[in-house]
Amino acid sequence: MEFAKLIDKRRSANNFIEGIKMSEEDIRPILEDVKLAPSAFNLQHANYIVVLDEEKKEKVREAAYGQYKVHSASAVILVLGDKEAYKNTANLNQGMVDLGIINACELENIVHENAKFYEERGEEFMKEEAIRNASLSAMLFMLAAKNRGWDTCPMIGFDQQQMRALFNVPETHEIALMMTIGKEKESSRRLRGYRKPVEEFATYY
Repeated sequence: MEFAKLIDKRRSANNFIEGIKMSEEDIRPILEDVKLAPSAFNLQHANYIVVLDEEKKEKVREAAYGQYKVHSASAVILVLGDKEAYKNTANLNQGMVDLGIINACELENIVHENAKFYEERGEEFMKEEAIRNASLSAMLFMLAAKNRGWDTCPMIGFDQQQMRALFNVPETHEIALMMTIGKEKESSRRLRGYRKPVEEFATYY
């Protein structure tokens, strides 16, 4: 889809057409697009939990305070951010060594610098970075989904601890947000909310 049209057509869907199934084959092309999302130091902090099973989805609905759109959606996505993503630096960059782009000594320096960067800034910074980078990835997911004919809605209305227990989310990961995905029931769509003019949110120097 042409980009200007894509961002105009992407809406936060508050209701979905029930009974439309999604499969791994539907989700995978979207995630293939998401692989290209930006992340700090290319650490790729984002991890995705894709809930396709109806029974499991209803348990997610319970953790999301019973919200109907979780029930009517074709799938639910949890986007996690890895607070310790920097510990994967060596694995993520080994291919560059194998290709001769960098040498082993340079890789060792990158590993050291990344560890220093995060560990000196502490736990709170690692949490913020996990959420920040996962959110960048999630935005690309929503655009990629719309480009492939699916509608989404980002959500933060859920019980964090209940959701963590449901999917055994480790303490090293933050649940940045949840997304419902399916085919929007456009007959119940509301008008797009007011958007501030550029002059109200941009300052030039």
